[in-house]
Amino acid sequence: MKFVAKTFHGLEEVLGTELTKLGAAEVEPIRRAVSFEGDLSVLYKANLHCRTALRILKPIFSFNANNEKQLYKNIIEHDWEQYLNVDGTFSIDTTVQSEIFTHSKYVAYKVKDAIADQFTEKYERRPNVDIENPDLKINVRIFNDKVDVSLDSTGESLHRRGYREFAHIAPINEVLAAGMILLSEWDPKTAFVDPMCGSGTLLLEAAMIACNVPPAGKRTHFNFMNWQDYDKDLWTKIKADSEVKDYPEYKIYGSDIMRNNMEQIQDVFADIDFAQDVILKRKAFEQLDSPASEGVIMMNPPYGERIELEDAIEMYKMIGDQLKSNFSGFDAWVISSNLQAIKRVGLKPSKKIVLFNGALECKFVKFSLYKGTKRIQPEEKTDEV
Repeated sequence: MKFVAKTFHGLEEVLGTELTKLGAAEVEPIRRAVSFEGDLSVLYKANLHCRTALRILKPIFSFNANNEKQLYKNIIEHDWEQYLNVDGTFSIDTTVQSEIFTHSKYVAYKVKDAIADQFTEKYERRPNVDIENPDLKINVRIFNDKVDVSLDSTGESLHRRGYREFAHIAPINEVLAAGMILLSEWDPKTAFVDPMCGSGTLLLEAAMIACNVPPAGKRTHFNFMNWQDYDKDLWTKIKADSEVKDYPEYKIYGSDIMRNNMEQIQDVFADIDFAQDVILKRKAFEQLDSPASEGVIMMNPPYGERIELEDAIEMYKMIGDQLKSNFSGFDAWVISSNLQAIKRVGLKPSKKIVLFNGALECKFVKFSLYKGTKRIQPEEKTDEV
């Protein structure tokens, strides 16, 4: 069977590696997604274990349509009874990039009508639409005149890990956070430091990686459980095999200057068994000493976009000074959409990756802090970041 795992721009290769390790075949990164092949076991494992996937789709058919009549005709002629019964519920999720079809809601309306009409013609009644908790979630993607129809095996987005409920003013998506950590190639035997931890997302994802905890381990329902080929015994075995009973030691450190942030993180982490050993301090980054001789220090500082930043230039200069002074031996990773400010870190980047934090295009920049790392002087500065 062929599947498609959706992700964020820049994380395709990381997700491909995750899928390969789970036993997927014919793994191919595509735009903001990875296509792969596998059996039900691979599908179930992908939903449970992939840290950088948003959802897993199962393509069922494709066609070309140049108008709404062709769209309706192709949908109504497909046999929907192999996936859905007349007493069931369904919903339509659409993504449209086309000059022919310009309104995604209208596409969803036509697809819904075609499926409902097929059942009405045969049974004189039809399945109901349920946006919140459908038995069958159908994904329709239109690019120009090409229509791809898939079944959504996931349901609620996989970035919702289920470990916390509070919201932070400038959050980072859990899938993006996990992708950043995996891109850094952090060795969990070494330290991981987030000195501007905000809502603690990077810390929580790092702890899950260190302890090999499945990111979707708390979920009790996936949409594939409503499919006619759902193998409950197989899923039960996969879930049981994924349980972690003994957590390894790790060195994960988080700090933030905001009291409210630290109090919220401490309250949440207190109820998460694998996060018990994360060391938290309320402290400004410029006052922080390195807790180890090597590891990864990663931060998502204010960009000056959603958080007021009085002087971005001075903040990023401080980041560079602190990295140079106290974190020799570490790999430092900084994500920011403020490209002018990030240049003022004043250290030579060893890697740059384009990622998106929400709608913001960002650079995820690596600074290798070898012993004796030299700060770039003003006359040496370049525009390479």
